[in-house]
Amino acid sequence: MTERFTNKVVLITGGGSGLGRAAAVEVAREGAKLSLVDVNMKALEETKRVISEEVNGAEFLLIEGDVANEEAVKNYVRDTMVKFGRIDAFFNNAGIEGKQNLIENYETEMFNKVIDINLKGVFYGLKHVLPVMKKQGEGFIVNTSSVGGIRAVPNQIAYGASKHAVAGMTKDAAIEYAEHGISINAVAPGAILTDMVIGSFKQINPNDWESASKEFVKDNPAKRLGDPKEVGRLVAFLLSGESPFINGAIIPIDGAQSAKY
Repeated sequence: MTERFTNKVVLITGGGSGLGRAAAVEVAREGAKLSLVDVNMKALEETKRVISEEVNGAEFLLIEGDVANEEAVKNYVRDTMVKFGRIDAFFNNAGIEGKQNLIENYETEMFNKVIDINLKGVFYGLKHVLPVMKKQGEGFIVNTSSVGGIRAVPNQIAYGASKHAVAGMTKDAAIEYAEHGISINAVAPGAILTDMVIGSFKQINPNDWESASKEFVKDNPAKRLGDPKEVGRLVAFLLSGESPFINGAIIPIDGAQSAKY
């Protein structure tokens, strides 16, 4: 197997579960040195365990931190640089869905929490990783947007606002930093079978989330949910530097659902 990440340092937020873990597995298989950030250290340790069972000698830095706190973001960038000396690739991924509700009933406290993590967290990541990559003269960043950043999703005003904003920031960052050899793109996953998406289905049907998921996929052209591995492989490709002229793109990975009228 081609090892596109040999001797490369990959920083991933939200690395303790879901898409962050899936991407970490993919890049570790190809030789990456991993700096993994999450609010849950036990989840990070589980990611390390999963990867270590498959990849002998994988190098890790596990950092417990809240991406909504700018000081914590400064710290994860600093700690990664102290440990590894560079950041070749950055999966700026950590996020939450928040609660589902009509706008008039949506709690302001929850709205602020979603914006702090999903939007400000991504901004802080860009703000503090980009100078490192600019000095290196090269780097690859993938932000996590969503199909909810391409089209409206009912009852998810905070999530939709944050993910539309991530798409906009991705484009802006790409045009500002392309001349410095940095490619910045976003993935826009649809319903991928992660704990967060299961939690979303539980909000719809607390007693039988699987029924809610089956109802949801009826409208998907692929008639299924996505696998986190599929997103992980897309992220790995974008971070690998194989095609750096892909820049400022928001790439749906949703079984063609966002293309459907």
